[in-house]
Amino acid sequence: MSYPPAMGPFERPQATPWSTPRGVAAVLEAWRTDAKLRRNLVLDQCLPPQAGRYAPLPPAMFPALAEALKARGIRELFTHQAEAYTLAAQGRDLVAATPTASGKSLCYNLPVLDTLGRTPTARAIYLFPTKALSRDQETALRALMTEAHLDGGAITYDGDTPGDARRSAREKTSILITNPDMLHTGILPHHASWARLFANLKYVVIDELHTYRGVMGSHLANVLRRLERVARFHGSTPVFIMASATIGNPAEHARRMLGREVALVGESGAPVGNRQVVVYNPPVVNAELGIRASYTKTAVRLAADLIRARVPTLIFGQSRNSVEVMLKYLRDAVADDKIAPELIQGYRGGYLANTRRAIESGLREGSVLGVVATNALELGIDIGMLDAVVCAGYPGSIAALWQRFGRAGRRGEQSLSVLVASSAPLDQYFASLPQALVGAPIEEARIDPDNIEILIQHLKCAAFEIPFAAGDGFRELPPGAVQDALDYLTSHEVLHASAGAGGKTLYHWSTDSYPANHVSLRSIGWDNVVIIDVERDLTIAELDWRSSHTMLHEQAIYQQEGEQYQVERLDLENHKAYVRKVEPDYYTTAMTYTRVAVIQEDAKQEISWHEHALNVGSGEVSVVEKIVGYKKIKFHSHENVGYGDVRLPEIQMHTAACWLTFSEALVAAVHAPRPAVVDAIRGLGNVMHTVAAVGLMTDPRDLGWTLGEGGEAGEAAHKDGSGVLFNPTLFFYDHVPGGIGLAERLFGERDTWLVRSRALLEGCACAGGCPACVGPPVGTVVGPNGVMNPTQATMALELPRKTMALALLELLGVPRLS
Repeated sequence: MSYPPAMGPFERPQATPWSTPRGVAAVLEAWRTDAKLRRNLVLDQCLPPQAGRYAPLPPAMFPALAEALKARGIRELFTHQAEAYTLAAQGRDLVAATPTASGKSLCYNLPVLDTLGRTPTARAIYLFPTKALSRDQETALRALMTEAHLDGGAITYDGDTPGDARRSAREKTSILITNPDMLHTGILPHHASWARLFANLKYVVIDELHTYRGVMGSHLANVLRRLERVARFHGSTPVFIMASATIGNPAEHARRMLGREVALVGESGAPVGNRQVVVYNPPVVNAELGIRASYTKTAVRLAADLIRARVPTLIFGQSRNSVEVMLKYLRDAVADDKIAPELIQGYRGGYLANTRRAIESGLREGSVLGVVATNALELGIDIGMLDAVVCAGYPGSIAALWQRFGRAGRRGEQSLSVLVASSAPLDQYFASLPQALVGAPIEEARIDPDNIEILIQHLKCAAFEIPFAAGDGFRELPPGAVQDALDYLTSHEVLHASAGAGGKTLYHWSTDSYPANHVSLRSIGWDNVVIIDVERDLTIAELDWRSSHTMLHEQAIYQQEGEQYQVERLDLENHKAYVRKVEPDYYTTAMTYTRVAVIQEDAKQEISWHEHALNVGSGEVSVVEKIVGYKKIKFHSHENVGYGDVRLPEIQMHTAACWLTFSEALVAAVHAPRPAVVDAIRGLGNVMHTVAAVGLMTDPRDLGWTLGEGGEAGEAAHKDGSGVLFNPTLFFYDHVPGGIGLAERLFGERDTWLVRSRALLEGCACAGGCPACVGPPVGTVVGPNGVMNPTQATMALELPRKTMALALLELLGVPRLS
């Protein structure tokens, strides 16, 4: 018998009629040879591999630990791991900021375990942002400790920890694994019960530091202030080791988190395999309106190709609702290929812990082929070897995008990363400049630990834990600022001042309540809502209070694991939602109305390049959000098949904002129906929001915006024959209580902001407006003075929204970008 000659490295066996192409390469070839698909591949680039850089195991490493590493085949470290070990051994705080899957866990595990080997009584606290990540890391850490013959053990301490394990955590364990919420409410207020831990605390590890930004990061910085205060009370001064995915300012972010300088380990020595990066921009299906094909359905189609080729794939959706819709679509798409539904799973916040762990285990073991997830799987949970990631829509920041892309090829093999652009402005911005995704600077993480609303809550918690003495600081916060806050709390009878030893005034907690229970680190302070299946009398999930308004209002279709439930009753008072399983042909999406009112104007500036001026203000505002109704969206066709009313209380927040007020004279100068001009201002807001998000290098979801009434508090409305008029005002506000500095930066960059907005608008290829700039051209517009009559609507169509927005900028004399 003769055998065929050996194939070359780039040759492939001839396909047979009954064979199915397998692997990433086969799928890519099919996409490239499909003329329709190929036209919309705006980026198809291979990022070259990078060789690893190594350093020998430190000679001073605890011998048993070194032997355990060698038994695993680790005879040398990546250079960044060795650098982190050296810095920690010198007692220096550090942050390791290297890409996903670069082995950051050894940056903190090695110095901690080395210390435990030499000093068995030493203790360490590990903080992870989620329970799932804590459990995952506990398993890996305990295995390494066993191999290194370290007896102290590691225990996860969270809301799921049983009572006997909690006692062991307090009395015996060397490494306490927990999350910021549990440290805040369950450990620091009871530090006397944890005296052994705090008296011997040598290290505090904070993983996934990049996730702690905005309000959560500002809260965590204050929790760490309290942690260091408690540790100092018990006689210890721990070293902090932080790990972060790539962000634009890791050293600055870590410094703001700790209030002092932190050493940066920023050069990764880990090898990187070939990564094929593809950006797919769905085709335009309505040229007049600039509307493209559904990005979620397109992402499902591309993911289905990968699943059929047996490529382990992770699909990221933008929201919990879209994840459930995509999960249903993907299962339907591959049903004819004999791929069982259980091979494709959903993963998002709200799933119960045992459900999430089963999915994670299935990915590691290969019994799950595809997962549709929210950003809950961005973090470093070990989910085995994935070959492809498909992102349905730009996640809001380049840092988040590469965090998601990093989930594929985690073992240095070839991988595929796909971004399917939506019609949203930021998506289309990167679809038109796809090279920016592989070469643009990474966004910065920002926090404000001294935000007064956040700070005052943690000073109350700190006073409950250990009384303050007159003249005390709060870590880097000076004594004078702390004293002002203590006097304020004393005047409101929250604290009680009394004479202490040596005549020094002490400030004790004086109320009956337990302060930490009333301070939420992740939101503005409401508990989760439990979801109960009434037919089985079974709790199937839980949602945060804010999300319950949009996903669990009465008659909403709540989706979980590809199944649909109708909400029969939402009991907000008792935090329960009662649902019943149904089989509808539609899902629901909530409609939100936002109203902004100025509370205090801190700064004001008139911008004038021409005869007309624009008033720009900055200050404190009240933002009121209300769910006013919902739409019924048909599966697959996505047509709107009905509406419903929602009657829920408003959600109010005080935050910082920057606003731009368009005078009535400027509106009238456009020579178009007033409602159409106001609508063009709304379209201009869309453009300015995109420019602001890119310019600030922040997630656009952190910056809210809306069109409202005149920017100055108490401004009087004025009238003419057409009814009540107002000065249309664009509000851009920080989407967290108290603000984190975004609006203030916008006010400072107001001139550049407008110039770049004009450049984006003029650079858009559309004729009259599209979702990538001002939105589609208007037809019948409902303005603040009612619906345009047919004559006005005709005039508005002759002056499309984009044209009118440009006319406004021209009347203001906004210069072109030079």
